[in-house]
Amino acid sequence: MSEIISEILRLENVSRHFSGLRALNGVTLAVNKGEVLGLIGPNGAGKTTLVNTICGVTPAHGGHIVFDGADITAIKTYQAARLGLARTFQIVQPFAEFSVLDNVAAAALFSRPGESLTAARKEARRHLAFVGLEAQAKQAASTLTLAMRKRLELAKALAMRPKLLFLDEVNAGLNSAEVERATALLHQIAADGVTIVMIEHLMKVVLNICTRIAVLHNGQLIADGAPRDVIQNPAVVEAYLGQQYAQRNFARG
Repeated sequence: MSEIISEILRLENVSRHFSGLRALNGVTLAVNKGEVLGLIGPNGAGKTTLVNTICGVTPAHGGHIVFDGADITAIKTYQAARLGLARTFQIVQPFAEFSVLDNVAAAALFSRPGESLTAARKEARRHLAFVGLEAQAKQAASTLTLAMRKRLELAKALAMRPKLLFLDEVNAGLNSAEVERATALLHQIAADGVTIVMIEHLMKVVLNICTRIAVLHNGQLIADGAPRDVIQNPAVVEAYLGQQYAQRNFARG
């Protein structure tokens, strides 16, 4: 018997515009439970706008968004968090004067407002241990390096107990060793059953982690499929990857 694939998120003809700019143009896309979807494309393609629209930061001007069986097209950000949608941001801005521990505890309380501060801090310690920041728990977030702030951002997202986790450029600005450490964490999160959608420019990371790739260009979905198929798609090569990258990888394949 073939395995039944269950969708956790579906976008139907989703559009979003800013004045005369159509940032998203009729995007239809499904995300399946348990998969790691890479969302790639050139700068300005609409990737972050798509995540913002799903999470209620910038509401859709057209189309429908369904998450875990419920229509969330007009959802507010706090409602999205409490339903199990969590995200990281490309530009990391923690509460600078809060301790590292309380940054994570605040995320837990935001998604579950009835929880006690004691319980939130206990959970925060668990997530800090997972990302390797347990020793920095009492430090002000402002004292952390960029790589540590990225891991703090990930801990905050995990404290929201996500069913679906959006990652926006979690490796931006990191060196190769830091990227390897972040990649190992993402593999573990995926192994724990969290569905992930990741915006990422490092194709080495995308091909290492993602089970599927979707490509945006000028606000439109131009490709969606298995990683090796997508990176050989002529439209993707022309719009994003370039001929040199394609030729290198075709030769390997």
